[in-house]
Amino acid sequence: MTNGIFNVPPPVNEPVRAYSPGSPERASLKAELARQLAEEVEVPLWIDGRAVYTGKTSPLVIPHDRSRTLGHFHQAGVAEVQSAIAAAKAAKPAWAALPWEERASIFLRAASLLQGEYRDRVNASTMLGQSKTAHQAEIDAACELIDFFRFNVAFYARALAEQPISAEGVWNRLDHRPLDGYVFAVSPFNFTSIAGNLTAAPALCGNTVIWKPASTSVRSGAVLMELLTRAGLPPGVINFLPGSGAAVGDPALADPDLAGVHFTGSTPVFKAMWRTIGQNIERYRAYPRLVGETGGKDFVFAHPSADVESLAFNLLRGAFEYQGQKCSAASRAYVPASLWPELRQRLADGLSALRVGDVCDFSNFMGAVIDAASYRKQSGAIAEARAEIGGAVVEVLGGACDDRDGFFVHPAVIVVSDPGYRTMREELFGPVLTVYIYDDAHFERTLQICDQGAEYALTGAIFAEDRAAVRAACERLRFAAGNFYINDKPTGAVVGQQPFGGSRASGTNDKAGSILNLYRWMSPRTIKENFVPLRDFRYPFLRPDEPV
Repeated sequence: MTNGIFNVPPPVNEPVRAYSPGSPERASLKAELARQLAEEVEVPLWIDGRAVYTGKTSPLVIPHDRSRTLGHFHQAGVAEVQSAIAAAKAAKPAWAALPWEERASIFLRAASLLQGEYRDRVNASTMLGQSKTAHQAEIDAACELIDFFRFNVAFYARALAEQPISAEGVWNRLDHRPLDGYVFAVSPFNFTSIAGNLTAAPALCGNTVIWKPASTSVRSGAVLMELLTRAGLPPGVINFLPGSGAAVGDPALADPDLAGVHFTGSTPVFKAMWRTIGQNIERYRAYPRLVGETGGKDFVFAHPSADVESLAFNLLRGAFEYQGQKCSAASRAYVPASLWPELRQRLADGLSALRVGDVCDFSNFMGAVIDAASYRKQSGAIAEARAEIGGAVVEVLGGACDDRDGFFVHPAVIVVSDPGYRTMREELFGPVLTVYIYDDAHFERTLQICDQGAEYALTGAIFAEDRAAVRAACERLRFAAGNFYINDKPTGAVVGQQPFGGSRASGTNDKAGSILNLYRWMSPRTIKENFVPLRDFRYPFLRPDEPV
């Protein structure tokens, strides 16, 4: 037993490695890529600290080299989900009773392991399985996840220190309990760090977790599971269950002890889960907490005073880094007519310069989209836009598509005359940017069009040198984005700096990367201790008046 009010190590954002030619980190990462490409892995489920092989397997496809696989992974069924739920329930009492600093130490150790010996392994598995470039893998799978682990510990310590005041003769205390039951975490393919945070944040607060990763990110998920186990995570605290959404999700949502859902993915899937939980509400022991980040149709709005060069480069990065497969990616832009000729030329030059191909070739800016379904969606939207030229579509820049070797969709810019055109409204989740050209005199009117232009409200940006225009955009677009940027691309939120999340169809806005998210995984209990014994039930006002 230890006694003390412990101060956690102050968190600092992990520096991003450059992987420049000739650097030791570049050589080390390339060696790890070669090692992982040379081996075929078999990824099991991980239940109660043990590997489970179901015999029902799926291939681990390399999106940019679809003829090759990294191996196979086993899929969970109802029996395995029920076994994992039982393990999570059994592990809960001891895990919740563990002193908070002991739980925190596990995630701080995981951060140190990821900073060191696991960095290349996690980055390489993310590059190969999810077709991320070295830079995109580094800022995601390494730096952001290290930040999540370290900053969450500091946020948790701060939350625990939040205590009520006490009157004389009384001591009031706040017990920050975990939720009453288990948390179901559902992670997406596009960010390894999100997968780590969806599971680790609730676990840090004393909860146990059932984790369903996206089938297209199982390879990196398995490395994270190994990392956490190596860091000292006890059996049953986080249970790793790849498989279909229905096979894992239906039994996980049906159990009476479901205490919460931590989700990142599509809006339709989250709505379906919410609907299922609503229909099941009578069977739960407590109201489940629902935390979801569900996508976006993120905008960049340019004022006539915008710096065109900066605007162009921010659009190229914001729309096309990681193939536009970010919830925050710029996918619609509102550009004044006066800026369009120069901006068009700069975008066209950029599209011709952006290399697309195998991410193991570090000269490529983009890899492949994640799978065949995404390829069909992106290529279909681009083909549809080409067919519309002369109508709602003015022109299409770029957008070559080829799936012979990998699911390659080159960056596309669709220029439209109608702000209600489909690709201005619907989330494609790929390297497609749609641009609407507006009359310079209609700045205020177009702000309103932007605000109502899509059902989402995740990220957005205003580019302007005119401060009055910046102020107008901040006010008129206040509810159009949970993360708003001024003269910057709408991607790249940093843990501890820009808490991430949006509202409307973009989710519950519970701000990953901040203390706000951790509060969702705690159920506070107030404790009042009275030091002064009561000697009479009667209050002074009950006494009779004194004789005059």
